[in-house]
Amino acid sequence: MGAFTAVDFAILVLYFLAVLATGLYFWRKSRSVEGFTAAGRSLPGWVVGFSILATYVSSISFLANPGKSFDGNWNPFVFSLSLPIATWVAVKYFIPYYRASNEVSAYSHLEHRFGPWARVYAGVCYLLIQLARMGTVLYLMALPIHVVLGWDVTLIIVATGVCVTAYTFVGGIVAVIWTDAIQCIILMAGAVLCLVLMLFKFPEGPGQLFEIANQHEKFSLGSYDLSDFTAPTFWVVLLYGIVINLTNFGIDQNYVQRYIAAKSDDDARKSLWMGGLLFLPLSALFFFIGTTLFAFYQVNPPNFEVKPDEVFARFIVDELPPGLTGLLIAAVFSAAMSTVSTSLNSSATLFMTDWYKRFLNREATEKQQMGALYVSTVVWGVFGTLLAVGIAALENRTVLDTWWVLAGVFSGGMVGIFLLGMVSRRAGNPAGVVAMCVGILVIVWMSVPPLLDKLGVSAPDDVAQYMSSFHSLMIPVVGTLAILLVGLSASQLFPPRASKS
Repeated sequence: MGAFTAVDFAILVLYFLAVLATGLYFWRKSRSVEGFTAAGRSLPGWVVGFSILATYVSSISFLANPGKSFDGNWNPFVFSLSLPIATWVAVKYFIPYYRASNEVSAYSHLEHRFGPWARVYAGVCYLLIQLARMGTVLYLMALPIHVVLGWDVTLIIVATGVCVTAYTFVGGIVAVIWTDAIQCIILMAGAVLCLVLMLFKFPEGPGQLFEIANQHEKFSLGSYDLSDFTAPTFWVVLLYGIVINLTNFGIDQNYVQRYIAAKSDDDARKSLWMGGLLFLPLSALFFFIGTTLFAFYQVNPPNFEVKPDEVFARFIVDELPPGLTGLLIAAVFSAAMSTVSTSLNSSATLFMTDWYKRFLNREATEKQQMGALYVSTVVWGVFGTLLAVGIAALENRTVLDTWWVLAGVFSGGMVGIFLLGMVSRRAGNPAGVVAMCVGILVIVWMSVPPLLDKLGVSAPDDVAQYMSSFHSLMIPVVGTLAILLVGLSASQLFPPRASKS
């Protein structure tokens, strides 16, 4: 096979037309600040739930997760096992707070507790995370298109970045959420159909897959050594997953806007349980696809050398029948477009609420606020696209590894200072400042070894002995604990000022 037929092309065109039509349909509802950022707070829980799931399932999941299990084992799947814990915490504590506060910004709470600096710090870290996410997603989306059509990866990234930015500019959050639901269904259907066809491609039946996988320990979740924090053991990945998912569900502007967009508290809770729990089997599906690909190419040795992040795309092009190839390529596009449009909308919302209206123009009119939303959407779209071009130059490392390190470094202090504000009533501005300073120093200290490793630089022996030996996935874990523990201790030394009567 290995050809992109007219049928595949027609399916892809129909997909883009459907997404564009959805965006244009909701255009009128996104022409106000409330509509652009919160969808009028009127959406049903099931739609928001699919949108939360789609926000989680990007091309990082669709292509990088199969690449990880193809190249290694199921160790990264442990990240997904932390989702029920984070979901429960968010449903019990975070959703009631955000729904009651009636504020669109996820970080106004930090200013109320610790002052403007905390809100600025969290906002900067969040925007850096979204840039890293957009860059990674756009790059992974470009891979199958490069394989199918032979176009230059950079050209695909730039063209797609422009298209997604334009779509987000027009649609606002209401169009993003509804198209998320449609795209999520396409993505799940494509992945399931692909796996079913893959299972029938083994000469000795599906049992041959499990035999080969077991021989190579492909289903291993990693070492269970409780004392080793220098490698991605089961416990290291689980701890990393808990912190990152608490960051996602608790203080990520993407998710906070969805809680607010739901029409009731009950719908908001149901949407998060739906999105959080559905990702667990869907994530397992993606890792199983990667294991199946490994076994398939053991039975049918390929005549090409392919990177782990490209192996699923290569299979889609070479092995699937006409029509299904187009559906899977549309699924890859849907995953990428959903994530990037969500990141763009939330980044624009955060810029407008936490920067423009907070510091630059407190008396901004509706028209001026909409102008800030439109301009920031375009600016972040350009930055995210440029970062994707840079990621395309990486070699000898899977994209999922790169994304996890970036997410860990940028989010290391966000959840720590947020939890400090929720856990302790005594912790005020002085305790928060001390905790954050210590936390940043810890994060920087732990980030140096991975950075030097990536640059191929070795530290002198007299310096290396003082460097962190923790695995890079422990950066947000240790950073969060440092901020929380130091903050609790400092709150005993710096009690809150008594309120004036």
